[in-house]
Amino acid sequence: VQLQASGGGSVQTGDSLKLSCAASGRTAGFAGLAWFRQAPGKDRKFVAAIAWSGRSTYYEDSVKSRFTISKDTDKNMIWLQMDNLEPEDTAVYYCAANFGYGSTWYRSEYAYWGEGTLVTVSS
Repeated sequence: VQLQASGGGSVQTGDSLKLSCAASGRTAGFAGLAWFRQAPGKDRKFVAAIAWSGRSTYYEDSVKSRFTISKDTDKNMIWLQMDNLEPEDTAVYYCAANFGYGSTWYRSEYAYWGEGTLVTVSS
């Protein structure tokens, strides 16, 4: 399984960005995909997840009203629409895939990770 995230950039407070993650390889076994982020000097943390089958999604509380995760299983892609960005959203964003756990927020349940894409939000 290979995951490739893209779409990061430098924006200002209140702006929007849409991240993309393209998956390839053994995608038929996916149970869920997610976005995590890692701010400078901090641990990698959960942002949002989506089940590969069905409509289940799950969000971290601080992004719930501003971010939207979506998918296209035919294209093997997920996206993260980020609106009303804040400086606290500055981080490297990673997409990840799990087999068997759906829209879980547990980092340890994600076996596959892509390279990150940097999002910088200035005030």
